Amino acid sequence: MPIKRVIICNFFSLLKSFVMFRFFENLVDPYTPYKPTDTPPTKLFAFLWDYSQPFKRVFIYAGIMSVIVAAVEIGLIFYMGRIVDVLNAGDAAEVWAQYGTEIILAALFILLVRPVLQVVDVAILNQSLLPNFGTLIRWRAHGQVMRQSVGWFENDFAGRIANRVTQTPPAAGEAIFQVFDAITFAIAYVVGAAVLLWNADVRLMLPMLGWLVLYGWLLRWTIKRVGPASQAAADARSKVTGRIVDSYTNIHSVKLFAHHDREMAYAKEAIDETRETFLKEMRIYTVMDISLVTLNGLLIVGVVGWAIALWMNAGASVGVVAAATALTLRLNAMTGWIMWAVTSFFRNLGIVQEGMQTITRPIALVDAPDAKPLELSTGTIEIDELTHHYGRDVGGLDSVSLNIRPGEKVGIVGRSGAGKSTLVKLLLRFYDAESGTIRIDGQDIARVTQDSLRGAIAMVQQDSSLMHRSVRDNILYGRPDATEEEMIRAARQAEAHAFILDLEDPEGRKGYEAQVGERGVKLSGGQRQRVALARVILKDAPILVLDEATSALDSEVEAAIQETLYGMMAGKTVIAIAHRLSTIAQLDRIVVLDAGRVVEDGTHSELLAQGGLYASFWNRQSGGFIGIEEAAE
Repeated sequence: MPIKRVIICNFFSLLKSFVMFRFFENLVDPYTPYKPTDTPPTKLFAFLWDYSQPFKRVFIYAGIMSVIVAAVEIGLIFYMGRIVDVLNAGDAAEVWAQYGTEIILAALFILLVRPVLQVVDVAILNQSLLPNFGTLIRWRAHGQVMRQSVGWFENDFAGRIANRVTQTPPAAGEAIFQVFDAITFAIAYVVGAAVLLWNADVRLMLPMLGWLVLYGWLLRWTIKRVGPASQAAADARSKVTGRIVDSYTNIHSVKLFAHHDREMAYAKEAIDETRETFLKEMRIYTVMDISLVTLNGLLIVGVVGWAIALWMNAGASVGVVAAATALTLRLNAMTGWIMWAVTSFFRNLGIVQEGMQTITRPIALVDAPDAKPLELSTGTIEIDELTHHYGRDVGGLDSVSLNIRPGEKVGIVGRSGAGKSTLVKLLLRFYDAESGTIRIDGQDIARVTQDSLRGAIAMVQQDSSLMHRSVRDNILYGRPDATEEEMIRAARQAEAHAFILDLEDPEGRKGYEAQVGERGVKLSGGQRQRVALARVILKDAPILVLDEATSALDSEVEAAIQETLYGMMAGKTVIAIAHRLSTIAQLDRIVVLDAGRVVEDGTHSELLAQGGLYASFWNRQSGGFIGIEEAAE
């Protein structure tokens, strides 16, 4: 029976703790709905204030509790001095008779009330603020970055972007934590200490005020230097992450060209820069620590020495000396923590500022204010005087006009750099054209929502990368609400079902549950392409774009896939880019691009009869490939 009672008591104790934790953890919902902005605040405190809106009520609670806890700590020191004076007031019996009730009440306060106050203070900080504030920033920052255009991502290291998004939330959370755990507490504590010394003897405030001025100067000196130093260190760490991830992502090229030493040297340059910035940052802390020890020595000698001098001249009681001694020793222990907390606060702000360089970048490619979903009826594509050079004088497209009728299958050919990929990127609105218009069923794609536009277009690329997820997840990416039967049917059509059943990853997951690795590297090029084809088949969009869709396949599989592709094309408007001309010879029309312009347009037979650029491509192909001697697009 006693053992059972103990078990029941422990169970209810754990249950109460769980309920208490849940109460504080749920004071703020980090996923509370918000309206994303295309132009986020670029100033540090405006940025933090914007993200802090759901936490305003909790901030008030945290500030109040921090002041209360500091007041209680000061009160305890004051009361310890009073206890010393009380014990000197007479013999034990007299003291107990006169002050016994007071002492019992004080003990009960210390045993019962003080822990409750501490629990509430710590729970607000550890359960309400620290985990939720970082989560909110991480969630919203990731959402903000995900809204950026493809071109924006192409201009930076994926590793550096990820590093900034992941290191900013904990830094911001730590900064907010320090405000209430240390800074607010410290201010309240110093004010309370000054009041205590004032009540004991106003002259005891003089050495403390002198120390406070010097301490403030040291704090200012440290803060002025630690912010920029920590921002430089954070930027250097992001550069290291970017370079290392770049090497890992392109490990096949590193191994293929035997450039291990070159990559190590490339990383070492950034790692050494990180080391240098960190050394400079640590020098600041070393100077701070040495100065702090000296200042604290002056505080102890000044306040305690003055209190002893007053006592020797009957100007202060033993209790005052005891309280002054306890107070200065407590301040001596706290000053290092306070200084570290304040500098940590500004160091974390430096990290946040570095992360803001990515998170607060304006969204350049946005839906028009009055954008509506694309309404597809026939799949007509009209391209009118389309020009895009990526901000340069050469490359891209130059005044391209092209009309594609409903259900028409059009091949696009040309040398590398002719503008084929640019045309597709503009059709998908990965970039906004510098001039010209693309219309689908009479609707300007710049005036419809991006999601609806891309939802209407399915694309198979030459190098179709897969998510580092299961085969099932990758195929269902085309249409997440598809049934299992529909998914398997798509895999069969893509000639992928058989090899998928034989897959097994290092964790023992098999078939459709097997993980494909980052970008699908655990699969062969042909397998990866067939999974990508299955994904597009499942999407079943009315407009189909094929960019060298079968280039990674061997001849036997390609022959089988060609039938699948022709089946996919039925009833769809199709744009097919190919170097292997035999794969597009049967299409309705073939458009030849050269130097960003349309130079030929007609059927395969018509273009051969013209004896122009297309005919020269066809005649010199061996195995159906155009010579690729030009610069890449």
